[in-house]
Amino acid sequence: MKQCRLKQLSRYLTGLAVIAAVGLSLSGCKSKETGDGAPPPAQVIEVPDMNLITIDQNDLSKFPLVTVDQMQATSELNATGSVFPDISREVPVISLANGRVVDVLVRLDDNVKKGQLLFKVQSSDVTNAYDAYLKTVNDEQLARKNWIREKDLLDHGAVSQAIADQAEDAENDAKADLNAAELQLKMLGIDKDHPTDVMNVYAPVSGVIIGQNITNSGAAGVTLSGSSTAFTIADLTHVWILCDVYENDIPKLQLGQQARIILNAYPDRPITGRVGDISPVLDPALRTAKVRVEVENPGFIKLGMFATATFTGSKKQTVSVVPADAVLHLHDRDWVYVPAGGNRFRRTEVHAGAMLPDHRQQIVFLAPIQPGQQVVTNALLIDAQGNQ
Repeated sequence: MKQCRLKQLSRYLTGLAVIAAVGLSLSGCKSKETGDGAPPPAQVIEVPDMNLITIDQNDLSKFPLVTVDQMQATSELNATGSVFPDISREVPVISLANGRVVDVLVRLDDNVKKGQLLFKVQSSDVTNAYDAYLKTVNDEQLARKNWIREKDLLDHGAVSQAIADQAEDAENDAKADLNAAELQLKMLGIDKDHPTDVMNVYAPVSGVIIGQNITNSGAAGVTLSGSSTAFTIADLTHVWILCDVYENDIPKLQLGQQARIILNAYPDRPITGRVGDISPVLDPALRTAKVRVEVENPGFIKLGMFATATFTGSKKQTVSVVPADAVLHLHDRDWVYVPAGGNRFRRTEVHAGAMLPDHRQQIVFLAPIQPGQQVVTNALLIDAQGNQ
Protein backbone atom coordinates (compact mmCIF):
# COMPACT_ATOMS: atom_id res chain seq x y z
CA MET A 1 0.00 0.00 0.00
CA LYS A 2 2.82 2.32 0.91
CA GLN A 3 4.59 1.54 -2.36
CA CYS A 4 1.43 2.41 -4.32
CA ARG A 5 1.29 5.85 -2.71
CA LEU A 6 4.94 6.48 -3.51
CA LYS A 7 4.30 5.65 -7.15
CA GLN A 8 1.34 8.07 -7.31
CA LEU A 9 3.44 10.86 -5.72
CA SER A 10 6.25 10.24 -8.18
CA ARG A 11 3.83 10.46 -11.12
CA TYR A 12 2.37 13.71 -9.72
CA LEU A 13 5.81 15.36 -9.39
CA THR A 14 6.75 14.20 -12.89
CA GLY A 15 3.58 15.84 -14.26
CA LEU A 16 4.39 19.10 -12.51
CA ALA A 17 7.88 19.12 -14.05
CA VAL A 18 6.43 18.58 -17.53
CA ILE A 19 3.95 21.41 -17.07
CA ALA A 20 6.73 23.75 -15.87
CA ALA A 21 8.91 22.87 -18.87
CA VAL A 22 6.03 23.53 -21.28
CA GLY A 23 5.40 26.91 -19.59
CA LEU A 24 9.01 27.95 -19.92
CA SER A 25 9.00 26.91 -23.56
CA LEU A 26 5.90 28.96 -24.28
CA SER A 27 7.36 31.95 -22.40
CA GLY A 28 10.52 31.78 -24.52
CA CYS A 29 8.52 31.72 -27.74
CA LYS A 30 6.49 34.74 -26.65
CA SER A 31 9.70 36.67 -25.83
CA LYS A 32 11.03 35.96 -29.31
CA GLU A 33 7.79 37.15 -30.87
CA THR A 34 7.57 40.44 -28.94
CA GLY A 35 11.31 41.37 -29.18
CA ASP A 36 13.94 42.13 -26.55
CA GLY A 37 13.09 45.82 -25.88
CA ALA A 38 15.25 47.35 -28.69
CA PRO A 39 13.87 50.52 -30.46
CA PRO A 40 12.17 49.97 -33.80
CA PRO A 41 14.25 50.70 -36.94
CA ALA A 42 14.38 54.42 -38.03
CA GLN A 43 12.11 55.46 -40.85
CA VAL A 44 13.63 57.72 -43.52
CA ILE A 45 11.31 60.49 -44.68
CA GLU A 46 12.40 62.29 -47.80
CA VAL A 47 12.11 66.10 -47.60
CA PRO A 48 11.62 67.90 -50.93
CA ASP A 49 14.35 70.30 -52.11
CA MET A 50 13.06 73.78 -51.15
CA ASN A 51 15.22 75.40 -53.82
CA LEU A 52 13.76 73.29 -56.62
CA ILE A 53 10.55 74.57 -58.19
CA THR A 54 8.40 72.66 -60.66
CA ILE A 55 6.27 74.70 -63.07
CA ASP A 56 3.26 73.45 -64.92
CA GLN A 57 4.22 72.58 -68.48
CA ASN A 58 1.60 74.95 -69.88
CA ASP A 59 3.04 77.89 -67.92
CA LEU A 60 6.64 77.61 -69.06
CA SER A 61 6.17 80.33 -71.66
CA LYS A 62 5.50 82.83 -68.89
CA PHE A 63 9.10 82.53 -67.65
CA PRO A 64 11.49 83.39 -70.48
CA LEU A 65 15.21 82.76 -70.05
CA VAL A 66 18.16 85.01 -70.76
CA THR A 67 21.81 84.09 -71.23
CA VAL A 68 24.19 85.49 -68.62
CA ASP A 69 26.56 88.13 -70.01
CA GLN A 70 30.08 88.70 -68.77
CA MET A 71 32.15 91.86 -68.58
CA GLN A 72 35.38 93.21 -67.14
CA ALA A 73 34.81 95.43 -64.10
CA THR A 74 36.77 96.67 -61.12
CA SER A 75 35.97 95.16 -57.76
CA GLU A 76 33.95 97.24 -55.32
CA LEU A 77 33.71 97.27 -51.55
CA ASN A 78 30.75 98.84 -49.73
CA ALA A 79 30.95 100.03 -46.13
CA THR A 80 28.44 101.90 -43.99
CA GLY A 81 29.28 104.87 -41.80
CA SER A 82 28.12 108.24 -40.55
CA VAL A 83 29.15 111.88 -40.78
CA PHE A 84 31.46 113.44 -38.18
CA PRO A 85 33.14 116.85 -37.98
CA ASP A 86 36.78 117.19 -38.92
CA ILE A 87 38.39 117.46 -35.47
CA SER A 88 41.19 119.60 -36.89
CA ARG A 89 38.47 122.15 -37.76
CA GLU A 90 36.79 122.11 -34.32
CA VAL A 91 37.67 125.15 -32.21
CA PRO A 92 36.69 125.60 -28.55
CA VAL A 93 35.56 129.03 -27.35
CA ILE A 94 36.69 129.85 -23.82
CA SER A 95 36.58 132.81 -21.49
CA LEU A 96 40.02 133.76 -20.18
CA ALA A 97 38.39 135.68 -17.34
CA ASN A 98 36.47 133.86 -14.63
CA GLY A 99 33.11 135.29 -13.78
CA ARG A 100 29.35 135.38 -14.38
CA VAL A 101 27.82 135.32 -17.84
CA VAL A 102 25.71 138.46 -18.28
CA ASP A 103 24.69 138.07 -21.93
CA VAL A 104 24.64 135.22 -24.47
CA LEU A 105 24.13 136.43 -28.02
CA VAL A 106 24.20 133.10 -29.93
CA ARG A 107 22.94 129.59 -29.39
CA LEU A 108 23.49 125.99 -30.47
CA ASP A 109 23.40 125.32 -34.26
CA ASP A 110 23.90 129.00 -35.15
CA ASN A 111 26.24 129.97 -37.98
CA VAL A 112 28.80 132.52 -36.79
CA LYS A 113 31.52 134.56 -38.43
CA LYS A 114 35.05 135.08 -37.21
CA GLY A 115 35.16 138.07 -34.83
CA GLN A 116 31.42 137.92 -34.04
CA LEU A 117 30.50 138.73 -30.42
CA LEU A 118 29.28 135.56 -28.71
CA PHE A 119 28.81 136.38 -25.02
CA LYS A 120 29.85 138.72 -22.20
CA VAL A 121 31.38 137.92 -18.81
CA GLN A 122 31.43 140.14 -15.73
CA SER A 123 34.67 139.34 -13.94
CA SER A 124 36.82 140.53 -11.07
CA ASP A 125 39.80 139.30 -13.09
CA VAL A 126 39.27 142.27 -15.41
CA THR A 127 39.21 144.82 -12.59
CA ASN A 128 42.27 143.21 -10.96
CA ALA A 129 44.15 143.36 -14.26
CA TYR A 130 43.27 147.03 -14.71
CA ASP A 131 44.29 147.78 -11.13
CA ALA A 132 47.66 146.09 -11.73
CA TYR A 133 48.05 148.12 -14.92
CA LEU A 134 47.50 151.45 -13.13
CA LYS A 135 50.04 150.52 -10.46
CA THR A 136 52.67 149.61 -13.03
CA VAL A 137 52.05 152.95 -14.77
CA ASN A 138 52.77 154.78 -11.52
CA ASP A 139 55.81 152.63 -10.77
CA GLU A 140 57.20 153.23 -14.25
CA GLN A 141 56.73 156.99 -13.98
CA LEU A 142 58.51 157.07 -10.62
CA ALA A 143 61.37 154.88 -11.87
CA ARG A 144 61.80 157.06 -14.95
CA LYS A 145 61.98 160.24 -12.85
CA ASN A 146 64.50 158.67 -10.51
CA TRP A 147 66.66 157.51 -13.42
CA ILE A 148 66.58 160.97 -15.04
CA ARG A 149 67.63 162.53 -11.72
CA GLU A 150 70.44 160.04 -11.10
CA LYS A 151 71.66 160.49 -14.66
CA ASP A 152 71.80 164.27 -14.20
CA LEU A 153 73.70 163.86 -10.94
CA LEU A 154 76.12 161.51 -12.65
CA ASP A 155 76.79 164.12 -15.33
CA HIS A 156 77.73 166.60 -12.59
CA GLY A 157 79.84 164.08 -10.71
CA ALA A 158 77.50 164.00 -7.70
CA VAL A 159 76.85 160.21 -7.76
CA SER A 160 78.76 157.18 -8.83
CA GLN A 161 78.19 155.22 -12.02
CA ALA A 162 76.88 152.25 -10.00
CA ILE A 163 74.01 154.27 -8.52
CA ALA A 164 73.06 155.58 -11.97
CA ASP A 165 73.13 152.02 -13.35
CA GLN A 166 70.82 150.85 -10.56
CA ALA A 167 68.36 153.62 -11.39
CA GLU A 168 68.45 152.71 -15.09
CA ASP A 169 67.86 149.04 -14.26
CA ALA A 170 64.88 149.94 -12.08
CA GLU A 171 63.43 151.99 -14.99
CA ASN A 172 63.85 149.05 -17.38
CA ASP A 173 62.13 146.69 -14.92
CA ALA A 174 59.23 149.11 -14.54
CA LYS A 175 58.84 149.33 -18.33
CA ALA A 176 58.78 145.52 -18.54
CA ASP A 177 56.07 145.34 -15.88
CA LEU A 178 54.06 148.01 -17.70
CA ASN A 179 54.29 146.15 -21.01
CA ALA A 180 53.14 142.92 -19.32
CA ALA A 181 50.18 144.70 -17.73
CA GLU A 182 49.18 146.20 -21.08
CA LEU A 183 49.38 142.76 -22.72
CA GLN A 184 47.21 141.32 -19.95
CA LEU A 185 44.51 143.90 -20.68
CA LYS A 186 44.83 143.26 -24.40
CA MET A 187 44.48 139.51 -23.90
CA LEU A 188 41.30 140.08 -21.90
CA GLY A 189 40.00 142.41 -24.59
CA ILE A 190 39.97 145.49 -22.35
CA ASP A 191 40.66 148.97 -23.67
CA LYS A 192 43.02 150.65 -21.20
CA ASP A 193 41.57 154.02 -22.08
CA HIS A 194 37.96 152.87 -21.50
CA PRO A 195 38.05 150.36 -18.65
CA THR A 196 35.08 148.13 -17.74
CA ASP A 197 34.42 145.07 -15.61
CA VAL A 198 32.70 143.20 -18.48
CA MET A 199 34.75 141.20 -20.97
CA ASN A 200 33.51 140.41 -24.48
CA VAL A 201 34.21 136.99 -26.01
CA TYR A 202 34.36 136.78 -29.81
CA ALA A 203 34.29 133.88 -32.29
CA PRO A 204 37.86 132.80 -33.15
CA VAL A 205 36.75 131.20 -36.46
CA SER A 206 33.76 131.01 -38.76
CA GLY A 207 31.55 127.94 -38.59
CA VAL A 208 28.59 126.30 -36.87
CA ILE A 209 28.14 126.08 -33.11
CA ILE A 210 27.96 122.34 -32.38
CA GLY A 211 28.40 122.55 -28.61
CA GLN A 212 27.15 124.95 -25.91
CA ASN A 213 27.93 124.74 -22.19
CA ILE A 214 26.86 128.17 -20.87
CA THR A 215 23.64 130.07 -20.21
CA ASN A 216 22.78 133.52 -18.94
CA SER A 217 23.82 134.04 -15.30
CA GLY A 218 25.98 130.93 -15.49
CA ALA A 219 29.66 130.67 -14.73
CA ALA A 220 32.45 130.89 -17.29
CA GLY A 221 36.23 130.70 -17.11
CA VAL A 222 39.18 128.40 -17.49
CA THR A 223 39.74 127.74 -13.79
CA LEU A 224 36.14 127.08 -12.76
CA SER A 225 34.79 123.57 -12.11
CA GLY A 226 33.15 121.80 -15.02
CA SER A 227 33.87 122.41 -18.69
CA SER A 228 35.95 125.48 -19.50
CA THR A 229 34.66 125.41 -23.09
CA ALA A 230 31.70 127.75 -23.46
CA PHE A 231 31.05 126.91 -27.13
CA THR A 232 32.48 124.60 -29.76
CA ILE A 233 32.60 125.93 -33.32
CA ALA A 234 33.14 123.54 -36.23
CA ASP A 235 33.96 124.38 -39.81
CA LEU A 236 31.60 122.01 -41.66
CA THR A 237 32.83 122.84 -45.15
CA HIS A 238 35.01 119.76 -44.76
CA VAL A 239 33.69 116.67 -42.91
CA TRP A 240 34.62 113.05 -42.22
CA ILE A 241 32.75 109.86 -43.06
CA LEU A 242 33.80 107.19 -40.54
CA CYS A 243 33.11 103.69 -41.89
CA ASP A 244 33.42 100.23 -40.34
CA VAL A 245 35.36 97.83 -42.56
CA TYR A 246 35.84 94.14 -41.72
CA GLU A 247 39.41 93.00 -41.24
CA ASN A 248 39.25 90.69 -44.28
CA ASP A 249 38.51 93.69 -46.50
CA ILE A 250 41.17 96.03 -45.10
CA PRO A 251 43.85 94.88 -47.60
CA LYS A 252 41.59 96.13 -50.39
CA LEU A 253 41.98 99.74 -49.19
CA GLN A 254 44.86 102.18 -49.26
CA LEU A 255 45.45 105.78 -48.23
CA GLY A 256 44.40 108.32 -50.83
CA GLN A 257 41.97 105.90 -52.50
CA GLN A 258 38.84 107.46 -53.97
CA ALA A 259 35.41 106.60 -52.54
CA ARG A 260 31.89 107.30 -53.75
CA ILE A 261 29.59 108.42 -50.94
CA ILE A 262 25.81 107.94 -50.98
CA LEU A 263 23.89 109.58 -48.14
CA ASN A 264 20.71 107.85 -47.01
CA ALA A 265 18.95 111.21 -47.03
CA TYR A 266 20.11 112.11 -50.56
CA PRO A 267 20.52 108.87 -52.56
CA ASP A 268 20.39 110.78 -55.85
CA ARG A 269 23.24 113.18 -54.94
CA PRO A 270 26.47 111.13 -54.77
CA ILE A 271 29.70 112.83 -53.69
CA THR A 272 33.35 111.85 -53.86
CA GLY A 273 35.78 111.50 -50.97
CA ARG A 274 39.30 110.31 -50.24
CA VAL A 275 40.57 107.77 -47.71
CA GLY A 276 42.49 109.81 -45.15
CA ASP A 277 43.15 107.20 -42.49
CA ILE A 278 42.80 103.47 -41.81
CA SER A 279 42.76 102.79 -38.09
CA PRO A 280 45.54 100.47 -36.86
CA VAL A 281 43.24 99.19 -34.09
CA LEU A 282 40.38 96.70 -34.63
CA ASP A 283 37.17 96.52 -32.65
CA PRO A 284 37.69 93.23 -30.74
CA ALA A 285 33.98 92.41 -30.76
CA LEU A 286 33.02 93.28 -34.35
CA ARG A 287 36.44 92.66 -35.95
CA THR A 288 36.19 95.94 -37.87
CA ALA A 289 38.46 98.93 -38.30
CA LYS A 290 37.48 102.58 -38.65
CA VAL A 291 38.20 104.01 -42.08
CA ARG A 292 38.11 107.80 -42.43
CA VAL A 293 36.89 109.25 -45.71
CA GLU A 294 37.49 113.01 -46.06
CA VAL A 295 34.75 114.83 -47.98
CA GLU A 296 34.15 118.40 -49.07
CA ASN A 297 30.67 119.39 -47.91
CA PRO A 298 28.52 120.60 -50.83
CA GLY A 299 26.24 122.25 -48.29
CA PHE A 300 23.63 119.59 -47.62
CA ILE A 301 25.67 117.19 -45.47
CA LYS A 302 24.70 117.26 -41.80
CA LEU A 303 26.51 115.73 -38.84
CA GLY A 304 25.25 112.29 -37.88
CA MET A 305 23.84 111.38 -41.31
CA PHE A 306 24.17 107.74 -42.35
CA ALA A 307 26.13 107.05 -45.50
CA THR A 308 27.42 104.21 -47.66
CA ALA A 309 30.94 104.43 -49.04
CA THR A 310 31.86 102.47 -52.17
CA PHE A 311 35.57 101.85 -52.65
CA THR A 312 36.65 100.89 -56.16
CA GLY A 313 39.62 98.57 -56.54
CA SER A 314 42.47 99.07 -58.97
CA LYS A 315 42.30 95.58 -60.57
CA LYS A 316 39.61 94.40 -62.99
CA GLN A 317 37.84 91.07 -62.79
CA THR A 318 35.28 89.18 -64.84
CA VAL A 319 31.73 89.54 -63.53
CA SER A 320 28.38 88.21 -64.72
CA VAL A 321 25.60 90.57 -65.79
CA VAL A 322 21.88 89.79 -65.78
CA PRO A 323 18.66 91.84 -65.93
CA ALA A 324 17.99 93.43 -62.55
CA ASP A 325 14.62 91.63 -62.34
CA ALA A 326 16.42 88.29 -62.56
CA VAL A 327 17.84 88.83 -59.05
CA LEU A 328 15.64 87.88 -56.11
CA HIS A 329 16.42 89.61 -52.80
CA LEU A 330 15.22 87.28 -50.05
CA HIS A 331 16.18 87.19 -46.36
CA ASP A 332 19.22 89.47 -46.88
CA ARG A 333 20.52 87.16 -49.59
CA ASP A 334 20.46 87.27 -53.39
CA TRP A 335 19.24 84.51 -55.69
CA VAL A 336 18.63 83.70 -59.36
CA TYR A 337 16.67 80.84 -60.93
CA VAL A 338 18.49 78.57 -63.38
CA PRO A 339 16.95 75.78 -65.49
CA ALA A 340 17.20 72.35 -63.86
CA GLY A 341 15.83 70.25 -66.75
CA GLY A 342 12.31 69.84 -68.05
CA ASN A 343 9.88 72.13 -66.32
CA ARG A 344 12.00 72.56 -63.17
CA PHE A 345 14.09 75.52 -61.99
CA ARG A 346 16.65 75.70 -59.20
CA ARG A 347 17.09 78.72 -56.94
CA THR A 348 20.82 79.53 -56.82
CA GLU A 349 22.47 81.96 -54.42
CA VAL A 350 24.64 84.76 -55.86
CA HIS A 351 26.28 87.95 -54.67
CA ALA A 352 24.62 90.96 -56.24
CA GLY A 353 26.85 93.84 -57.28
CA ALA A 354 26.50 97.29 -58.77
CA MET A 355 23.57 98.40 -60.89
CA LEU A 356 24.34 99.08 -64.54
CA PRO A 357 22.61 101.06 -67.30
CA ASP A 358 19.68 99.47 -69.14
CA HIS A 359 18.32 98.05 -65.88
CA ARG A 360 21.05 95.44 -65.53
CA GLN A 361 23.00 94.30 -62.48
CA GLN A 362 26.33 92.66 -61.75
CA ILE A 363 26.27 89.31 -59.95
CA VAL A 364 28.87 86.81 -58.80
CA PHE A 365 27.93 83.11 -58.82
CA LEU A 366 29.09 81.28 -55.70
CA ALA A 367 29.46 78.09 -57.76
CA PRO A 368 31.37 77.93 -61.06
CA ILE A 369 29.27 79.22 -63.94
CA GLN A 370 28.83 77.11 -67.05
CA PRO A 371 29.34 78.63 -70.52
CA GLY A 372 26.02 79.81 -71.88
CA GLN A 373 24.38 79.67 -68.44
CA GLN A 374 20.77 80.93 -68.49
CA VAL A 375 18.58 82.44 -65.78
CA VAL A 376 14.90 83.31 -65.51
CA THR A 377 14.35 86.96 -66.41
CA ASN A 378 11.76 87.56 -63.66
CA ALA A 379 12.84 85.89 -60.42
CA LEU A 380 10.09 87.45 -58.32
CA LEU A 381 7.36 86.06 -60.58
CA ILE A 382 8.69 82.50 -60.58
CA ASP A 383 9.22 82.64 -56.82
CA ALA A 384 5.58 83.57 -56.38
CA GLN A 385 4.58 80.71 -58.71
CA GLY A 386 6.60 78.23 -56.68
CA ASN A 387 5.00 79.34 -53.38
CA GLN A 388 1.46 78.77 -54.62
